[in-house]
Amino acid sequence: MSSKRPVTRLAPDARAALLAYGARATWPGGFAIYQRAQPADGVFVVLSGRVVLRSRVKAGRGFVPVVAAEGETFGAEGLIPGSSYVTDARAEEASETLHLSAAQLRSCLREQPLVGGALLAQLMVERSALLEKLRELATLSVEERLIASVVRMADQSGLSDDAPLVLGPAQYRLLCELVGATRESVSLVFNRLVSAGLVEREGTTFSVPDVGALAKRLSATWVEEDTAVPMTREDGGSIATRA
Repeated sequence: MSSKRPVTRLAPDARAALLAYGARATWPGGFAIYQRAQPADGVFVVLSGRVVLRSRVKAGRGFVPVVAAEGETFGAEGLIPGSSYVTDARAEEASETLHLSAAQLRSCLREQPLVGGALLAQLMVERSALLEKLRELATLSVEERLIASVVRMADQSGLSDDAPLVLGPAQYRLLCELVGATRESVSLVFNRLVSAGLVEREGTTFSVPDVGALAKRLSATWVEEDTAVPMTREDGGSIATRA
């Protein structure tokens, strides 16, 4: 695994062209944009800020499959007729979005096919990223998933290669939800990383001074090689499959 994976986002000129078709809105940090099971329509494009998609697991806990940053999308289940949102969406910080209804997207595809095609391509990029995250959940340890999530957070933050990633209490909670593990499990991993000198801790704040060095802790082969995933037969036996 490279220290950083390229981040593909909708280009600024494509976002500017889409403004003629959708409705812009600004959201204060912490504002709920929509909730799970609400009727869905169209798709949102993040113009600035970050939007967290969260699935509530139980009281006080949730799982975050996606954090949509500038140039990325969310709520695309609204392109399916009669659909509902499958997660909650909340502005992680002050954010601006562009909402295109399904009808507005069709108009864009008809009048500016290159722009509409760029938006559809972005949706496919994000679908691929979700499939990759599902693979991580099935094949990686908590430590490996945590490191992968930290690398993504650094990518979205736009940090320079020599800038540290600082995780305050709010970012730490979000990281636990991105990893899909309990805070206790994440805490154990962080303690190991602190002991290894890859993470620094001051009170309730963690700092990753070199994200690239942390990423190298991941096995260099987990992306390329087939991974055996244990499956269970109906009779209780084990079947070894390949990811």
